[in-house]
Amino acid sequence: MSKRAFAGVVRIEYPAWVDDVVDWARTYATDADRMRVAIAVARANVEQGTGGPFGAAIFERASGKLTAVGMNAVVRLHNSTLHAEMMAFMMAEQRVGSYTLHAEGRPEHELHTSCEPCAMCLGATLWSGVRRLVTGAAREDASRIDFDEGPVFAESYRYLEDRGIEIARNVLRDEARAVLELYRTSGGTIYNG
Repeated sequence: MSKRAFAGVVRIEYPAWVDDVVDWARTYATDADRMRVAIAVARANVEQGTGGPFGAAIFERASGKLTAVGMNAVVRLHNSTLHAEMMAFMMAEQRVGSYTLHAEGRPEHELHTSCEPCAMCLGATLWSGVRRLVTGAAREDASRIDFDEGPVFAESYRYLEDRGIEIARNVLRDEARAVLELYRTSGGTIYNG
């Protein structure tokens, strides 16, 4: 009988600072309130040196209750898939106990992300079950600091809309873009360029 040389366990955890930045008990009524959570997570991730300049937050759409947050953890956790949106999806699905955030009899959810999603995260948005996507900074803002967001096209967004996902863009774009600039000036690693 042979022994495996690798245990094959992946552990995904929030950084220690999350509870200092995120108010889990608060209700977030507006797009601006919700986007500020995603931006705050992105900013703290940069300031604490725990990852890239991207943050995401998932809310119950009607109530404004925060379900999960995500922050870029690619470098910290040695995993190219751990973009902020991906982490938010994983944490939200774990919290609600379902592989989808669009389960029968459960509240609708929406994703607020500090920057327009890359190709991977945009695809995962469809499969996650969120019914609305709200973005802060634009793809060109990320490209300006040398992040490659992959093959995302106008048709990609139309496809999501055709599948029933509402999309709002450029919410607090200047605030979100400032986090990208902070990352650039602090010498953050560009891990996909």
